[in-house]
Amino acid sequence: MTKEPITKAESNRICDHMNRDHNDSIFKYVIHYSEINEPNVVRMLGINSSYMTIEVDGDEIDIPFDHTLLDSKDAHRTLVKMLKDITN
Repeated sequence: MTKEPITKAESNRICDHMNRDHNDSIFKYVIHYSEINEPNVVRMLGINSSYMTIEVDGDEIDIPFDHTLLDSKDAHRTLVKMLKDITN
């Protein structure tokens, strides 16, 4: 079994940062990468090497990444790229 490259502490740090400073980006991820067009409340709950888990109006959804993340730096690059892909 391969060890998860993103630790629980790193996931918590990323989620805290996204929820506090980039909540608008989480809305954009939900609208673009799911079938939910008008979310009211979103909160990033966790991130691992395969997907991010977001609470949307009380329900949890997983949004997969296009590759397996290598570490928290790759998570940052990937989240930024996903946002740029949405806005371009």
